[in-house]
Amino acid sequence: MPTKLENHLQSIDLITNDAFDNFIGLPAEKIHFKPDPKTWSIAENIEHLITINKTYFPIFEKLKNGSYQGAFIGRFSFFNNLFGDMIYKSVSDGGKKKQKTFPLWEPKITDEDTGVLERFKQHQEELKKWIVQMEPFVEKNQIIHSPANKLIVYSLEKAIEIIIAHEQRHLDQAKNLLLTKI
Repeated sequence: MPTKLENHLQSIDLITNDAFDNFIGLPAEKIHFKPDPKTWSIAENIEHLITINKTYFPIFEKLKNGSYQGAFIGRFSFFNNLFGDMIYKSVSDGGKKKQKTFPLWEPKITDEDTGVLERFKQHQEELKKWIVQMEPFVEKNQIIHSPANKLIVYSLEKAIEIIIAHEQRHLDQAKNLLLTKI
């Protein structure tokens, strides 16, 4: 039976492969097409994932080098479970409920940018390396804070689950754009 770590890595590989299978070879107009101003393009969805996931890397780095200082609120399991479950539920709803992202996670990409898929593939490999390095901390039930707000706390394991569910959510949103006409 695969371990949680193996399942996480496999999920990331499946998401990466699904993105490539669906979007590689698409013309730039299709990758950057927005059916309306409030809907992100395929490229923006992918760039958003790179942007948001990278904001976890400094936290991972601090855990690794022993300099991470958790928020006081993280000492209370009630809050860890509440926030972790709430965020996970919000990102794993299949994209049914639209949500506004924090400004630091807004995708910044131009219509001329054609390298987003290759960056995503490289990013996914980096993400997997971090997840492997974080395994000892997952085993210790390490509590971290959200990169967006130190008062939002959850377990490192839940953070990884949130990252994966969030990736799937945006991949699904991007795939839905394949059905729209330019």
